[in-house]
Order: sequence, then structure tokens, then C-alpha cells
Amino acid sequence: MNINQIYDELLLRIDKSSMIQDAPMKEFTSFKAGGNAALLVRPGNVEELAYALEVLSAHEIKHMVIGNGTNLLVKDSGYHGVILRIGEAFQEINVIGERLVAGAGVLLSAAAREACNASLTGFEFAAGIPGTIGGAVFMNAGAYDGEISQIIESAEILSKDGSHVFTLKKEELELSYRHSRIQHTGDILLNASFRLEQGNQDKINARMKELAWRRTEKQPLCYPSAGSFFKRPHNHFAGKLIQDAGLSGLTLGGAQVSPLHAGFLINTGGATATDIIDLMEIVKSTVFEEFGIVLEPEVRIIGE
Repeated sequence: MNINQIYDELLLRIDKSSMIQDAPMKEFTSFKAGGNAALLVRPGNVEELAYALEVLSAHEIKHMVIGNGTNLLVKDSGYHGVILRIGEAFQEINVIGERLVAGAGVLLSAAAREACNASLTGFEFAAGIPGTIGGAVFMNAGAYDGEISQIIESAEILSKDGSHVFTLKKEELELSYRHSRIQHTGDILLNASFRLEQGNQDKINARMKELAWRRTEKQPLCYPSAGSFFKRPHNHFAGKLIQDAGLSGLTLGGAQVSPLHAGFLINTGGATATDIIDLMEIVKSTVFEEFGIVLEPEVRIIGE
């Protein structure tokens, strides 16, 4: 079955306005680079998401789920499958006592702000991470000595074939550095529950402002990127290794190793996905030659 037939079948329950054929993924990723996806679907609720998964699984159509696209790069040749984008329809936030429950499409910045408004502390570290709850749990996102595994309590999950919803407790999510169980199962996070603590709202707000200032001072936020491009090697920092290898400012096409923070590969304007991937390979090989350390990308690279 081809993509056009899949599109027609999805139209039976999903509105045409929620689907884009030959979707330009540079418009849906923070790198602002890369090729097109054969079809992009933005489900309007859990039922539509479940139906899409049911159809795609039944016909064995290649697909993947994304959130805000802040940790993703699509190759210039494109993705010949279906992208399911979890967005506006999954942005509900509820605060119940010291527990915050947020949908998969909620931006981390919005969740952190909601926690602050409720005088709950523990979410401050995530305020500046430019992703969603779904992506953050999927990657066990972290920054400034905090990570999702420290505050998450449980998650509501939709099976990869869309057939049923179930709950996983923190320990069942198998969270470790930039890793979770759902990276391997293909199941989809619908929402997550976080256990926070009562705190002083002024102090929480001040901490969030401090971290925002640190990001502005030390990260190239004015350029499209996917944040820190590489995972942290054991007992090392990727950015320092890259800088010590003399690669700060190295440019290839429109892609550059940021002079401000060498751990960031940035799009200085008009970069292709190939520019970024080729620059990544140069960085990896140079760091390995200099220090014998293998850098692994944190960014997911997909496509043909």
C-alpha cells in the first residue's frame, strides 16, 4: 500500500487539515534544515492517534512520532514514511497537590512555569530545554544537574499499534542517561505525572531566571540548532573535547561548530542536513584521532 492510499484511509477519521503530504520537515524541526516527509499527521486527540497507529501498523508502514522537533534532523533525501506529530491536542496541564500532570505535547517551559505558579520546586532545570514532555521523557532530558528521572512518577502510554493504553511507573520506564524504555518498544507517551515539592515561588522564579541567563550567555540561541549535539562521554564533556581539538568555529556550507559553545552544531543560514551530518562526521573523527574518544550524537537523524 502506498502513501496516497494510507492518506485516503486516514481521511476516514482524521481531518484533511491535520495532514500534510510531502511535508517540509525543516518547518517542523529546530535545525530548520532537511528534507520532506511523505506524510505528516497531527492527530487531534488520543482516538485519532490510536487510529493512525492502527492503520500504519496493519499495513506495516514506516512511521515515527515526534514532538517539537528540537532533537531531530531529517536527511535531505527525506523520510519516505509517516510522521505523527504530537502537538496542540496534547497540551493539558493539571496540578494536584504536589503532583503535576502534563500532556506529551506540553512544552517544558510551560510545565516549568505552571509548577512555579503553583509554588512547586523541582522542575526549574527544564525551563529552558526547548522540547516537549513527550520528547523529554523519551530522551530522559536533563540540564544543570537535573533530569526527568529525578522528578517523574509515572507515565500514561499508548501501545505502538494503538490498541490499548497502559501506565508505567518510574522504574518501569528504565530511565538512564538520555535513555528510556520507550526508545525500544515504539510505544507512545500520552502524558506524565511528576512529583514535585512545595517551595518558595520567588526563589523558584529566581532560579529559572538564573538558568535562562546562563543559557543566553553560554549557548548560541540566536541560531537554529538541536541543542547539545553529542551525548556526554564518560568522565568528559563533548563541548570541551571539540574545543580542545581546535574545532570551534569550523564551518561546512551553512553548518558550523558554534564558537560560543563547541557542543552545538548550528545552522548559520541555509545549511542542508548534509552540511550538518558531514560536519558531525568531521568532529567525530577529529576528536577520536586526538583523544581516542567516540562521540555519539544525541540528535536523532532519520531519513533515506
